[in-house]
Amino acid sequence: MMPSHLWSMRGAYVAIAIAILFFHLLPMNTVPRKWAGPDLLFALTCAWVLRRPDYVPALLVAGVFLLADLLLQRPPGLYAALVVLGCDFLKTRASGLSDASFLGEWTTVAIVLIAITVLNRLIPAVLVISTPPVTLTVTQLILTIAIYPLAVLLSQAGFGVRKPTPADADAMGAAHETQSEGTQLASGPHLAPGSAAWRGDGGVFRRAGAPDAVSSGRAGRSVPPLGRGKPDQHPSDPARAR
Repeated sequence: MMPSHLWSMRGAYVAIAIAILFFHLLPMNTVPRKWAGPDLLFALTCAWVLRRPDYVPALLVAGVFLLADLLLQRPPGLYAALVVLGCDFLKTRASGLSDASFLGEWTTVAIVLIAITVLNRLIPAVLVISTPPVTLTVTQLILTIAIYPLAVLLSQAGFGVRKPTPADADAMGAAHETQSEGTQLASGPHLAPGSAAWRGDGGVFRRAGAPDAVSSGRAGRSVPPLGRGKPDQHPSDPARAR
């Protein structure tokens, strides 16, 4: 996975979240309703988390839902923290749900959403904070669970967010290994003997595939490796000559 594509998908997630919040804030109806619409942002986030969790890291999800809390006049940070915990739980179950049917995935998301909804009403009640009517909460819960398949379809068909295939997993693993090798080559003094890189610190270079052959880049003469050569002998030093 190229870093540019990764960051573009993260930017797309932020753009989708801002668009959802924008339409949510539009004064479509000035008369109070007895029911609440689905939480499309949460449904899309769960769909992305279970397919490509690298597109929606925890900090990004926390920032998006904290912004939603502030704009929708909810207790700041409460719903965002609950969503982050729920997404982390889904990430731990993503590998197991990848082989399961969609019904199992749908059921898991519904359980997580029910737990978040209960805690989101229980915690403010304990802290004596006003909460919306139960009717609004229940209708939003039911509609969000019902709309989840549509969120999955929109993610796959509209934005190409699908579960990685074995070929994609191999490609991401190869890219990670290449990045690790590049980091090791850039470290310089920590290169292993016989590596294909050249080390230029102090004018001494090491050739590829020859751990015992060390040449001096300054004088152009061969020198023995450290710890194997004999001490230099000077003609005027009889002790060394013996």
